[in-house]
Amino acid sequence: MRHLRLPVRLTRIGMLAENAVRCFWPLWTIGFLCLAPLMMGWQDILPLEVVWAFAGIGGVAFVAALIWGQRRFHMPTTTEALARVDAAMPGRPIAAVADVQAIGASDPASIAVWQAHVARMAERTKSARAIEPDLRIADRDPYGLRFIAVLFFVTALLFGSFLRVASVGDIVTGPSAAVASGPIWEGWVEPPAYTGRPSLYLNDIPEGPLQVPAGSKVTLRVYGEDGGLSLIEDVSGRGEEAIPLADGQQQFDIVYSGTLTLDGENGRRWLVTALADEPPFVTLTEPITADAMGEMSQPFRATDDYGIESGTATIELDLAAVDRVYGLTTDPDPIDPLVLDLPMPFTGDRSEFDAFLVENLSEHPLANLPVTLQLEVTDAAGQTATTAAEPLILPGRRFFQPFARAVIEQRRDLMWSRDNARRVGQILRAISHRPDDIFTSETMYLRLRTIIRRIDNTMPVGMDDEAEAEIVTALWDLAIQLEDGRLADARERLRRAQERLEEAMRNGASDAEIAELMQELREATNDYMRMLAEQAEPGDGTDQADNSENGMEMSMSDLQAMMDRIEELMQEGRMAEAQALMEELNRLMENMRVTQGEGGDGPPMPGEQSMQDLAETLRDQQDLSDDAFRDLQEGFNQGQQGQQGQQQGQQPGQQQGQQGQGQQDGQQGPGGQQDGQQGQPGQGGQLGEDGQGSGSDQGSLTERQQALRQELQRQRDGLPNLPGEAGEAARGSLDRAEGAMEGAEEALRGGDLAEAIDRQAEALDALRNGMRELGQAMAEAQTGETGQNGEQGEAAGRAVPGQRDPLGRETGNTGQMGSDQNMLGGMDINRRAAELLDEIRRRSAEQERPEVERDYLRRLLGQF
Repeated sequence: MRHLRLPVRLTRIGMLAENAVRCFWPLWTIGFLCLAPLMMGWQDILPLEVVWAFAGIGGVAFVAALIWGQRRFHMPTTTEALARVDAAMPGRPIAAVADVQAIGASDPASIAVWQAHVARMAERTKSARAIEPDLRIADRDPYGLRFIAVLFFVTALLFGSFLRVASVGDIVTGPSAAVASGPIWEGWVEPPAYTGRPSLYLNDIPEGPLQVPAGSKVTLRVYGEDGGLSLIEDVSGRGEEAIPLADGQQQFDIVYSGTLTLDGENGRRWLVTALADEPPFVTLTEPITADAMGEMSQPFRATDDYGIESGTATIELDLAAVDRVYGLTTDPDPIDPLVLDLPMPFTGDRSEFDAFLVENLSEHPLANLPVTLQLEVTDAAGQTATTAAEPLILPGRRFFQPFARAVIEQRRDLMWSRDNARRVGQILRAISHRPDDIFTSETMYLRLRTIIRRIDNTMPVGMDDEAEAEIVTALWDLAIQLEDGRLADARERLRRAQERLEEAMRNGASDAEIAELMQELREATNDYMRMLAEQAEPGDGTDQADNSENGMEMSMSDLQAMMDRIEELMQEGRMAEAQALMEELNRLMENMRVTQGEGGDGPPMPGEQSMQDLAETLRDQQDLSDDAFRDLQEGFNQGQQGQQGQQQGQQPGQQQGQQGQGQQDGQQGPGGQQDGQQGQPGQGGQLGEDGQGSGSDQGSLTERQQALRQELQRQRDGLPNLPGEAGEAARGSLDRAEGAMEGAEEALRGGDLAEAIDRQAEALDALRNGMRELGQAMAEAQTGETGQNGEQGEAAGRAVPGQRDPLGRETGNTGQMGSDQNMLGGMDINRRAAELLDEIRRRSAEQERPEVERDYLRRLLGQF
């Protein structure tokens, strides 16, 4: 059977390899273990006795392994290979074909069966394949000695040379043989490790130019007599004198470009170029940015020819740029520069990268103060690069609640200088004079009084580092509680409204109770959304919605639609569906984030620009109110200083007694009622005729207030004609805000800062109410437009639940109002619609018309 020759032959070769590996693996293991040290040149370093002992042990082990392998080696035969191929096939067809019939040889039927069986087996032999040898010897080498030997040999190949094995002949033939064969040399150039470049073997590099990094180490090893070769080089700075190379090793570093010459038999000459390490480079790529919580982000770029090792950012106070007013007038306590580690890439190339320095330094003494930022990077060679000192305001957390901002300002003054401790205590007493108007909980007031007592206790003995750190931390925690407490209170109110509504669902409340609870839920939702919006800075990117697959966008009109649907389901008695929708609303409110921006891809809603302008006016009015408060505060401080000058003759014990008496009153300053008298504006002559404090450098407060009032009037006149009661309420709130601004303007002109601040507070409240009502009117307008155009998933012609016509009637099953016919002929439809809307607005504003008619006109405006 010729088709069996190739599988059997290949199987026999595999069996030969299998037997050789199993019998001679100790032989090549010992060979690798003996050859690796010779290739590494150990024979040139170790004593001669050790080399001879190693050679003897290695030779004996090699011969023993050879004899052991020969005694166990067996040359496989063709029969054995054929039997292995046959055993791999089912039924052993090869043996079956070679068999003869033992019984039934005279029976024709039995003979026929046997012949059929032999034919079937002969056909099966055609599928014979060569059998792979089993080269695994883990059972014979359980400790993996063969792998250790291979590892040693591969290491010798990488870092050694076969030429070193030839030096063993010196041991056998003696020194005369080495002299007869002439000197032998080897050389390597090892660049600095940080470059990542491989070592160069000089024996493989021909004469000519050779470029290597500066600082590379040259190693030359010569085997032979003294004077066989001499070294001439000017790259290390040692001079160009010829240095005879003895039997041994010569090392030096390449510092300069020059020549490297091995003079003598088989010598070479290279023109070496030392590639200098370029210094690193770092720069700020964009201005610093920060979010509302004070987390700053400073992008930068760093480059180096081999890679940046480390970097730092140094932030130092820019004292010349500080506005030295109020608590900053005193000389500051020493503030050490703030040093931050720059982020470095964990993986990848560090030769060029862009990164961001992200930190939150809101609690640092330099927060919100002018500083200089300087970046410094260092490469592996120790070279550094720095950026120019960049002046900036170190970002800190933004506080929107006025009292929280005042507490943070006093905290900053205390960290600026401990000499401000008395002043900080007095101001904290002054701003907490009427706690009911400021604090939402008694806990906050008690925390403030505790801080004031701690400050007073440090006065007689002075404030140390531990006391300052404790007071500063307490002020920060109080400011955070004041700032975040408003949002937490709004969220708690929303939660209570949801719980009351869920309880009403379970108990089967009446329609009147349902309407009352739904109104409470709507008001709590509006307040919560307004708080979220106040804490969201426009365009800062901190409150942008997630772009993940699970993210979704909802407008205020969508929330209103969900609450309307809940109320409708409850009135219909479908409590289970209302409960499910209520849980969905609660989940949405928990994950709510307020976003500000373009508002999507659709057209902008009427009033969005007005909301942005009013928000800007609100911020400007808040800044103006803060400036007025600072002027009042400055007048208070100067009056206090004048009184202290008059009382310099008093004894310290008397002053402390007066302070202790003032502290017994929970709402009075250090001097009891005298503090209020000292803080009255005008006593120290600090206010001019226009109401501007002497410390103000931003223009007349009166003129700024007048400009804000005129701007608000322009914005009020430019408001869109939003329908519904919310639109009218928004206009009324803006009217009240304008009146309050006018009162503040008159108070500033008369020099009464306290009255001006009160009127400005009324203007701020009216502006916030106007913005909230304007947003509600915009949401109602969007809801009406959505119901007409069939957006938000409503199919065309499908009735929206609860939708009514202008007369208050149900719209029916179709949900359509009006006619599809063109009843205007060839007139301009848009112009005619605008004229009709203007006429309806004019008539709805006429108070002499009956209330029924004006109510009808308002419903028309609400629908169209």
